[in-house]
Parts: sequence; structure tokens; C-alpha cells
Amino acid sequence: MSKARAMLDTYPQDRDGFDPDLLAECIEACFDCAQACTACADACLAEDMVAELRQCVRTNLDCADICAATGRVVSRHTGYDANLSRAILEACRTACGACADECSRHAEMHEHCRVCAEACRRCEQACDALLASM
Repeated sequence: MSKARAMLDTYPQDRDGFDPDLLAECIEACFDCAQACTACADACLAEDMVAELRQCVRTNLDCADICAATGRVVSRHTGYDANLSRAILEACRTACGACADECSRHAEMHEHCRVCAEACRRCEQACDALLASM
């Protein structure tokens, strides 16, 4: 059992009607993606061709910030606001799709971009699944 799922199981009240497995997967995917995007941006900055990776760095950093915020927001259940959760999940799904597309452009040349694109796709899919369950 993941830490996210274990924490969800300890919540003392009903959890907003979310499927706990989908919610835990989304939380984990958000934080994994935030880490992957941060590391990818840093790796891009270490590449000799950093000027060509400028957009990738920017997209990575935006995605990392949105994923981290999304993971935190959907981890909280007290005073739950469905409209806010829906909006941030949609923003996260969009950011992850854009970042995955950008990193995929560089994936053949830079392994860190390939790994990051995979993390972004996983997070995009997890956000989509959670949105569909709302």
C-alpha cells in the first residue's frame, strides 16, 4: 500500500466521494511528475545545447509547479470544493500533456526527457481518470 493510500485510509471522515484507488494514484502521479519535471529541467540546463532546450525547461518548471500544487490540493478533504478540485485537475492534465509533448521532441537525444515524458503521461492519465470519476 502506498503512503498516499495509507494516509487516505486514516482520514477520520468520509472522503468526498472519490474512489480511493484513483485518488491515491493521482496524488502519487502528481508528486512523481513534479519530481521528474524538476530533475528534467535541471538536466536540460546541464546539456551543452541548453539554448535549444529553453522551452523544455520552461514547460518542465511550469508542469512541476502545477503537479505539486495539484497533489497537495487533492490530498486535502476538509472543506472540499469540487469546482476547485476539478479546475486544478484539468490544469494539471493540460500541463502534463504539454510537457509530455515537449519532452517527447527531445527524447531520442536526451534520456531525461524520455523519462520525464513518461511521468507526465502517467500523471495526465491519472488526472483524467480522477476527473472522469467525479
